[in-house]
Amino acid sequence: MDDQLQKEICWLLEEKYEGKLTPEAQKDIARLERGEHIDYVIGWVDFLECAIDLSFKPLIPRPETEYWTQKAIEEMQQRCAIGNWKSVKILDIFAGSGCVGVAVAKHIPQAAVDFAEKDGKLLEQIRINAQLNSIAPDQYQIIQSDVFSNIIGKYDFILANPPYIPITRKGSVQESVLRQEPREALFGGRDGLEYIRVFLEEAKKFLNPNGVIYMEFDEPEKEKIEEILKQCAYADWQFSKDQYHRWRFLHIFISSK
Repeated sequence: MDDQLQKEICWLLEEKYEGKLTPEAQKDIARLERGEHIDYVIGWVDFLECAIDLSFKPLIPRPETEYWTQKAIEEMQQRCAIGNWKSVKILDIFAGSGCVGVAVAKHIPQAAVDFAEKDGKLLEQIRINAQLNSIAPDQYQIIQSDVFSNIIGKYDFILANPPYIPITRKGSVQESVLRQEPREALFGGRDGLEYIRVFLEEAKKFLNPNGVIYMEFDEPEKEKIEEILKQCAYADWQFSKDQYHRWRFLHIFISSK
């Protein structure tokens, strides 16, 4: 047994079975031995103090996403405090597991969160995660939408983690990721920008004055995304690095004019 598998077995027993080698634990160990991802076997991950259930096998939340989501939450909290806002309208688009919007709703009581997700089976996954983290039913709604196709209204913040891996770089993706995680959440067309283009072309229409966009992307796409921003007539944006010092997320500001 290799060291990594042994570590995963120890983690599984600690996280899910209180250190006890039960018959159910033995079945889960067999899943690990067959190569199933540890997070899917455990069944959930922590994301900004939220328990994110993975029963429907959505894209597993990444630490990089957690990093920029924390930045977004801090900005929302600051705006709510300075402006004495009673509510802030949030769109979590390409929502997947719902981890981003659930974290926002949990940490910002004033937040009214809409989750937009194309994959029908993940609508229930989002609902499970909202309930699991005690998000009040009147604090969120879940919308099946291909990007903005079924979105109505405007938002103070739009938070987006679109599919952005280029098909041409498929060979660089870990085999376990390709085999187990949803490909529609990974790949953004030949150049990785298929969904990003559509998102940036449309997003301004759905923002309130002084609205803000956070969008995750892959570092090699930075220059092309800057070209798209100029083509879409955005005026004020900032690229930021993640905790691993790689360009990872885009921060767009919309003026009140």
